[in-house]
Amino acid sequence: MRDPALVVDAEGWLEGVRRIDSPNRDSRPEGHVIDLIVVHAISLPPEQFDGPGVAQLFTNTLDPAAHPYFATIDHLRVSAHVFIRRSGELIQFVSFDERAWHAGLSEWNGRSRCNDFSIGIELEGSDTQPFEPCQYVRLAEVIAAVRRHYPIMAIAGHSDIAPGRKTDPGPYFDWTALAQAVGALPPGQDTQVSFAGISLCHRTDV
Repeated sequence: MRDPALVVDAEGWLEGVRRIDSPNRDSRPEGHVIDLIVVHAISLPPEQFDGPGVAQLFTNTLDPAAHPYFATIDHLRVSAHVFIRRSGELIQFVSFDERAWHAGLSEWNGRSRCNDFSIGIELEGSDTQPFEPCQYVRLAEVIAAVRRHYPIMAIAGHSDIAPGRKTDPGPYFDWTALAQAVGALPPGQDTQVSFAGISLCHRTDV
């Protein structure tokens, strides 16, 4: 039996999903349509998984003495809407209706400030290791729920909206697996596709 489909409630939260409120958010500018999903990857400490570091970063509670790397980033004020752990667990930090601080300096199709009109989804991972199959399944489930609630037109990587500055979700993120998980592709086809009016847009030249 399939799990019940994820549902976005009237306030922009996924029903039944663990919620940790991040202070790193604000209101979206009036008149902006939420039509882009940005896929990220993060691990804290780098290349280590399953710890509390990401949630601590997103809630400004990271202990700079806990790891040498933490001392270099504890000043950051960042967040994402949703975090998908290696186990497939979902944690939502910011309502989709609000602006999470995930994209930074960015541009998509001639529009700057991607935070204004995008939803940021972080996967627990790195540039050097494959992601878990369950993460693609969960990502596809989140995308489906978001699409039912917002007029999403494209899905891109952080590296696609900030080329040269960001590399995530990295070379081990399988865009074909994502396309297949969301039902965009049968096995064996390429990833530069459009499905149900949505572009799966990953630049291969950066």
